[in-house]
Amino acid sequence: MASLQTSSLLFPASSTLSCSSRRMINAAIHVPKVPRLRFTNPKTATKLVLEGLQLSDGISNTYQVAQPKHQESSNHIHSTTTTSTATIQLYAIVEEVADRIEMHINVGEQRNNWNILLLNSINMITLTASVMAGIAGTVGDGTPILALKLSSALLFTAASGMLLIMNKIQPSQLAEEQRNATRLFKQIQTQIHTLLALREPTEQDVKETMEKVLALDKAYPLPLLGAMLEKYPKKFEAAAWWPKSHGVQKPSETKSRMGKTNGWSEDLEDEMREIISVVKSKDFEDYERLGNIALKINKVLAISGPLLTGVAAVGSAFVGHNDIAAIAAVAAGSLSTAVNAFQHGAQVGMVFEMYRYCAGFFNKLEDTIEATLGEQDLEKRENGELFEMKIAMQLGRNLPQLRELASKSASCRRNGTVVDEMGSRLF
Repeated sequence: MASLQTSSLLFPASSTLSCSSRRMINAAIHVPKVPRLRFTNPKTATKLVLEGLQLSDGISNTYQVAQPKHQESSNHIHSTTTTSTATIQLYAIVEEVADRIEMHINVGEQRNNWNILLLNSINMITLTASVMAGIAGTVGDGTPILALKLSSALLFTAASGMLLIMNKIQPSQLAEEQRNATRLFKQIQTQIHTLLALREPTEQDVKETMEKVLALDKAYPLPLLGAMLEKYPKKFEAAAWWPKSHGVQKPSETKSRMGKTNGWSEDLEDEMREIISVVKSKDFEDYERLGNIALKINKVLAISGPLLTGVAAVGSAFVGHNDIAAIAAVAAGSLSTAVNAFQHGAQVGMVFEMYRYCAGFFNKLEDTIEATLGEQDLEKRENGELFEMKIAMQLGRNLPQLRELASKSASCRRNGTVVDEMGSRLF
């Protein structure tokens, strides 16, 4: 301001020019001040500018990529939907398997109750009729003896009819069938969950699972009329609840193979063949022999019970005319109670079904090993080490014990003798 005032004193003649100049200078002085940024270090300024550029660039890039990412996720969902049909089908099969498990549990409990209730009822009826026949034999002629004779004969006849029905359906064997079916359906359910957890299923997996379920339905039917299994077959037959392999598979040639592929080697295949030999010659034959014995005993008991109650019914009708009739009625009735208690109380039918299942288990083990060894492509087989571990666990052994059994079987076969050890240690 001092410089401006001095210039006006020096040039008084130019007052108009100085006034206009003063206004221009004042206008310039009163311009709003722009805030200044002070940078202590030029490198810091450069760094801040670059960070600002990167931030703005990152925001714009994020906005630009958002749309393609959404489209990509929608495409991924669409592709997953189209390729997961097998997964959806397996989950549908799991639901049906869970329903079958519940049905077999309920029906098994019901048929076990049948066995208990029918056994107790028939025995009480038979014992009551025997007591009546014995009392009628000690009473003289008249109305009381007629009432006792009629009541005893009717009770023995009813017991005979109930025994025929009970022996025909074998409730203890029916209950064991449902228990086996429940366990096997739970096994299929676990296998499906394991498959879904490990990898993406295929259409072949769905087909094989459906075949397993349908084969199990056929092996252990729920209805009694028209589909019930034969309780007294002509000969013992092992249970078969798994689908049979299609076609005949040729044994694979392993002599020319060297090393190990997918866990398989020539020694492991020889070991599996020895296990088959032991299971067929020892375990299966033993359960087949026991099954035939149980079948014969069950047939004899199934005939003896109704026959004895029938004899007692006829004898009770002649009580009072002959002392032998009373003795026959009481003795036959007592024996019938003992036979019925042994057959259905000891559940001979259940024992027979247990032997059928055990023999079927060894048949399935043999079929599994043969089907695996019949696969020519080693890469398509299940891993050899995993397969060996599964076989060992199914036989109740560890790996060293399984290999020892195989070597012992090979040694006995070379010497022309039979191995003296069972393959399974579970049953």
